[in-house]
Amino acid sequence: MAIEQHPMQALAAYLPEGSFEKVVQYIHQYKVHLTVTRARKTVLGDYRHAMHGKNHRITVNGNLNKYEFLITLLHEIAHLLTFEQYLNRVEPHGKEWKNIYSTLLVEFVRLGIFPPDIEKVLYRSILNPAATANGETDLLLVLRKYNEAKRPGVHTLEELPIGALFQTEKGRVFQKGHKRRKRYECMELSTGHLYSFSPVTEVKIVEDK
Repeated sequence: MAIEQHPMQALAAYLPEGSFEKVVQYIHQYKVHLTVTRARKTVLGDYRHAMHGKNHRITVNGNLNKYEFLITLLHEIAHLLTFEQYLNRVEPHGKEWKNIYSTLLVEFVRLGIFPPDIEKVLYRSILNPAATANGETDLLLVLRKYNEAKRPGVHTLEELPIGALFQTEKGRVFQKGHKRRKRYECMELSTGHLYSFSPVTEVKIVEDK
């Protein structure tokens, strides 16, 4: 996986207008080694605390749109601030992290940099942040609307009607079922087995012949 360190001015291209100065303040104040990576399927961002004389290290996927990039970065900065205050004495996504992350979100929402639909969902995140960005389904569904490059024929599972047939990236074909809490229960056609999918899973529609 190629990783590229971005100088501060280059970082501005990844951020919503009006957020750059505030982000740079945190990066400079806490001596953050920030890198932008290629897309990773399992994580959007990552934080490693300072140790053995090295700086705090944060990575964020470079394929995210500007709003998702910033929110992912704030998620990781919240880990940094939690470590600065509590070291390893608290849970990674415990109440301490949630309070700090919520405070960061409020700080950036007040800058007026988010579109109204993102801002509305962010206020719900402020009240009870999820441990991972992927856990905030409603927020991700809104954020993904702002992706500039959309792959032809690719949809989120949320967009498909119940009963629709879809194909995953690995070529397996499923039928969309009903939502169980936050995930959809879907049946694999070849086996009849049931699997749960996040609403933000990207799939291709299969025509029912």
